[in-house]
Amino acid sequence: MVAEQISGGGCGWRDMKNFGLKLILGRWFMVFASLLIMSVSGATYIFGLYSNVVKTSLGYDQTTLNLLSFSKDLGGNVGIISGLINEVMPPWVILLIGSIMNFFGYFMIWLAVTGRTAKPQVWKMCVYICLGANSQAFANTGALVTCVKNFPESRGSVLGLLKSYVGLSGAILTQLYHAFYVDDSSALILLIAWLPAAVSFVFLRTIRIIKILRRQTNELRVFYNIFFISLGLAGFLMVLIIIQNSLSFHRIEYVGSASIVTVLLFFPLAVVIREDFKIWKTNEQAFSDASQVKVVVTENPPAPPQMVTEKHVGCFENVFKPPDRGEDYTILQALFSIDMLIIFTATTCGVGGTLTAIDNLGQIGNSLGYPRRSITTFVSLVSIWNYLGRAVAGFASEYLLTKYKMPRPLLFSIVILFSCVGHVLIAFAVPNSLYLASVIIGFCFGAQWPLIYAIISEIFGLKYYSTLYNFGSVASPVGSYILNVKVAGHLYDVEALKQMEALGRSRQPGEDLSCSGGHCYRKAFIIIIATTLFGFLVSCILVFRTRKFYRSDIYKKFREETQVAETEMASGSSSNQVQSMAATTVAATSTAAN
Repeated sequence: MVAEQISGGGCGWRDMKNFGLKLILGRWFMVFASLLIMSVSGATYIFGLYSNVVKTSLGYDQTTLNLLSFSKDLGGNVGIISGLINEVMPPWVILLIGSIMNFFGYFMIWLAVTGRTAKPQVWKMCVYICLGANSQAFANTGALVTCVKNFPESRGSVLGLLKSYVGLSGAILTQLYHAFYVDDSSALILLIAWLPAAVSFVFLRTIRIIKILRRQTNELRVFYNIFFISLGLAGFLMVLIIIQNSLSFHRIEYVGSASIVTVLLFFPLAVVIREDFKIWKTNEQAFSDASQVKVVVTENPPAPPQMVTEKHVGCFENVFKPPDRGEDYTILQALFSIDMLIIFTATTCGVGGTLTAIDNLGQIGNSLGYPRRSITTFVSLVSIWNYLGRAVAGFASEYLLTKYKMPRPLLFSIVILFSCVGHVLIAFAVPNSLYLASVIIGFCFGAQWPLIYAIISEIFGLKYYSTLYNFGSVASPVGSYILNVKVAGHLYDVEALKQMEALGRSRQPGEDLSCSGGHCYRKAFIIIIATTLFGFLVSCILVFRTRKFYRSDIYKKFREETQVAETEMASGSSSNQVQSMAATTVAATSTAAN
């Protein structure tokens, strides 16, 4: 369509080439590239699909499997290293390192599970899955943080949109897995080894910081258009999952459905092309009009506003004397602040509980007697509602903040409290309630992340956001280790051993432990409910502390910087025109004299 408009407007091949170059180098194509990277970087969320094959092929008990799960969460959320590297290196370096780590980690797991190598020690498996999962932190740092810095006044929408594609990636990878390998669970590990690495590698040079002098007035509308497309993708995946749960699909049906998913995944490119074409035509028109502008020379042109030079403050200076909220904190100022301590504690309790439920979803379904197809449905439902939670939290919080000054920490507290409903359904094994529990837990898990990351960027500034963003993620594996490994995994194995003893059996070496019944996870989730309620109370403290900050205009700083840049650009342009006019006048006078 754009090509037709160009050719119809009398433009030639050179114009199309120029437009194509500007498209690839533009901000909006970078957003599209980031969406694709995010859409395949959620391998950590489908652990439930291949956890059983890892458990049975390597003879692990539930505690060992949960230790692997913790290592996955540790790698997926501890991105401090990627953040620090991103402070001094361009984003493409971060994406390249992440690609290598992703392929190596998951490929080694695939070799072990399929018996192509000798059975590795548990600590080696933990290292492999930690490396593979840590590539997600590198992808987030390289793509997502860069997008937030490129669109600072739309950060809630940016975080919600990009993180929503991460949440949706579990369902996307599942459909691609069925198309490539049908139902071979071990092959799923191979898919998540090569596909995310390949996508990140393709867009290495596309993801970068792009400075702009003027914010687009329709910037938010473009994000909404992409969001509506993502809703269509999520809706199609939801219908597809329901159909696949009801009917028996073969290879050809899986290939067809995966093809439609791929088309919908690339559909935002049409929005990007249309938007960049409008910008290109506007700039071309402005350039054409500029050559016909009549220059008016004034004796005393207005002086541009003076930029205030701020004194540089190092990371180790004034650690306990932070600036006002919204200004750029140093790394240590942020880490030692009370606000960050509250965010970290609330995230540990809130995200740790929902992540424990997600990681154990396959085992919970088995213990309650759900068929295998239903368990796959649970994982996909978590992925889709994880997406919806991220998208809704990002866009809704931005709207409520802009229109009603509703603070994001308040929404964060509400989401933590709502997640208790899903934990209650699992704890008391309400019949057929695991479907609803999957929806609630997936939504709440997803909704917490864009809120956490937006709150960190708003309170502590964007200067060291790469590092602070990843520090906020560290709370997730901490909560996962406490609630998943030490609580859920341990109590599950205790119940499984009790069942063995009741049957007069003793556990054989290498035999995996299996528990059946609603009591397998009851104690664990009662503890999780209490922990989540504590996290809710802690988050309410942050709401109280930041209420005045969120009543103010928190984006005023970025608008002022843009206005100063525009004024300087206009002043520089006027000065050049004045000098050109003066030179022309002198030349004309000289000619007349001659």
